Amino acid sequence: MLKDMLIKNCINLNLKAKSKDEVIDEMIDMLMSNGRLNNREEYKKEILKREAQSSTGLEEGIAIPHAKTKAVKIPSIAFGRSSEGVDYQSLDGEPSKLFFMIAAPSDAADSHIEVLSKLTTLLLDDDIREALLNAKTEDEVLEILLKETEEKVEEKIENTNGLPEVLAVTACPTGIAHTYMAADSLMKKATEMGIKIKVETNGSTGVKNQLTEKEIKNAKGIIVAADKNVEMVRFDGKHVEIVPVIEGIKNPEKLIKNAVEQKALIYKAENTGAVVNGKKEKKGFYKHLMSGVSNMLPFVVGGGILIALSFMFGIKAVDPSDPSFNPLAKLLSDIGGGNAFFLMVPVMAGFIGMSIADRPGFAPAMVAGLISANNGAGFLGALIGGFLGGYSIVFLKKVFEKLPQGLEGLKPVLLYPVFGIFITGTLMYKVILSPVVALNTGMTSFLNGLGTGNLILLGVIVAGMMAVDMGGPINKAAFTFGIAMISAGNYYPHAAVMAGGMVPPLGIAIATTLFKNKFTKDEREAGKTCYVMGASFITEGAIPFAAADPARVLPACIIGSSIAGGLSMFFGAQLPAPHGGIFVIPVVTNPIMYLVSIIVGSLVTALILGYIKKPVHE
Repeated sequence: MLKDMLIKNCINLNLKAKSKDEVIDEMIDMLMSNGRLNNREEYKKEILKREAQSSTGLEEGIAIPHAKTKAVKIPSIAFGRSSEGVDYQSLDGEPSKLFFMIAAPSDAADSHIEVLSKLTTLLLDDDIREALLNAKTEDEVLEILLKETEEKVEEKIENTNGLPEVLAVTACPTGIAHTYMAADSLMKKATEMGIKIKVETNGSTGVKNQLTEKEIKNAKGIIVAADKNVEMVRFDGKHVEIVPVIEGIKNPEKLIKNAVEQKALIYKAENTGAVVNGKKEKKGFYKHLMSGVSNMLPFVVGGGILIALSFMFGIKAVDPSDPSFNPLAKLLSDIGGGNAFFLMVPVMAGFIGMSIADRPGFAPAMVAGLISANNGAGFLGALIGGFLGGYSIVFLKKVFEKLPQGLEGLKPVLLYPVFGIFITGTLMYKVILSPVVALNTGMTSFLNGLGTGNLILLGVIVAGMMAVDMGGPINKAAFTFGIAMISAGNYYPHAAVMAGGMVPPLGIAIATTLFKNKFTKDEREAGKTCYVMGASFITEGAIPFAAADPARVLPACIIGSSIAGGLSMFFGAQLPAPHGGIFVIPVVTNPIMYLVSIIVGSLVTALILGYIKKPVHE
């Protein structure tokens, strides 16, 4: 297999490059001229993107630029050697002389990635580096690497009998080179030190050599050498040292000693989250849900504001048959409502699926979201569909794992999409749609029944519902009820609905301004955005805050929204527009007191948050 990836024409023993950029260009040209790439510029962009994360210039005169992208036609390695050396921003500050450029297709088979990864670990061997520096011909380079890699590929990462004393996890953004080099470096050093170790790799082909619960319980210390999120909650209560992946390559002895002597702090997982390199990691249901929500928000924000802007030309300015028709208003509405807002539900589902099963999970989950959007199941149906799409691929991966190696390349391009979309779509149509649509219809009917009762109570209920799940089925049921009332000529309920939807982000924004010590720096920055989102009637702007601290944020938002909705009804505010935020205030009956209702509700939310949230220490 390596013979196909490392060819004679992609070996250059006399690089002319004098700088890092020139090295990258010269080696990319080798790959491109030999038909290994589909797109030179796209591949270079990915190489530079990886370099921006951290230089791939290592110690001992080695550099391993690499990328995994669809711009690669054939899994390949280019080898270059510079007799004078080039400043490649290496770890030890010395010039780099040996360059391996790894090119992996985005759908590369696991076996290809494994060979590419194992090849990079050879460079930790002093004798191999010396041999490559002294090689006279391209054939000699091929002979050195082919011989050594055949032996290396057969090795296992784990070399212990019985339970290991030290555990490690390695992971880098692309999961091709540094992940495995760090693992190999830790293994070699532990062997020299006579210490039993087990290393889990989180590479491009997934998690390998996964740590068991029994091993974690027994281990003296744990090393996490990672530049991306890895599963951390399992290490709760253990001594865990968290470092960049390059430290696993550069300082394995120090890390292993610290682990054995239990010098690292005891790791504490916070509820459902954990921390990797200072960043909070969410796990399980919450992690997948927030992946969908965060990728959906741009559609909500962009679409919602465009819809709101269209109302500035008149409530019916989008209707060609109405005297107030304005072409620009219709264009804004078509882009924002007909397209961006329509896409938000399928996009949310798609990214939930992708969070669960990586890229193969995206297509079936997004199709499930589209089925939900087109058949009245809405947000809740898409939520369920996203998880169905993701876990259908998890199931298929287990089913197809026994297929012959020759069919490996067919999985991501044929087997997963065909079977995944079919399974998910069938479940959506035959099992999910009917009960979810019935649930949404039932909630709307319940609200319609309240319409003849106490208007203030109705305002409190529908406005409070807007803050319960902030874009979820309860929020959408209240919103749908408001729209239905507009169609029936009753404009009071939707005024309360919009007030209730504006309060959560506005209240949070005010709280981040007044009570800075109760929020992190990132939250304070996000709070500024909430002013705009709240004013634009985009309740979803409050979701990140509610998700981070639901026990405090949700009650504060629900109370503030309910007060705003009740006041809106008390002051007799009416709203004929289905969306718009501050842009449609001019068409509200009693606009001044309506604004007062929103402001009072927002201040109540802010004051509650300021009182009940705990100070943060960054």
